[in-house]
Amino acid sequence: MAHTRVSSKYRIVIPKEIRDQVEIRPGQEFEFVAKGGVIMMVPDRPIAAMRGFVRGIQMTGFREKTDRF
Repeated sequence: MAHTRVSSKYRIVIPKEIRDQVEIRPGQEFEFVAKGGVIMMVPDRPIAAMRGFVRGIQMTGFREKTDRF
């Protein structure tokens, strides 16, 4: 299990073993979700990046973040 600490500026360093395991890259963006006292980091990927993920899925009718209110 990897450990880290929150700095005085509320910054957190993601341990190298975790970065390598989930292939986090510099500049990558994440959404943070807090639920039941647990914080989850979810990669922020546009729907277009999922193209080819599931063959035959309908791509019309979805909206990107820039189209939302």
